[in-house]
Amino acid sequence: MNTFTPVIFRTIRHYAGKVRTMHNEIRTERLMNSLPTSIRKDIGWPDRFDARRADRN
Repeated sequence: MNTFTPVIFRTIRHYAGKVRTMHNEIRTERLMNSLPTSIRKDIGWPDRFDARRADRN
């Protein structure tokens, strides 16, 4: 049983990291979408974001 314990913790830590990343991405997206249209256009939002998201899939 002790040999599986590190694997379980590693799996949980990996899953928690993915959840944290998803949370941060959602928070960032909400923040960016709350900016005025002119500022979003100047920084390339959402064009760059959509391209990055498409590359991941």
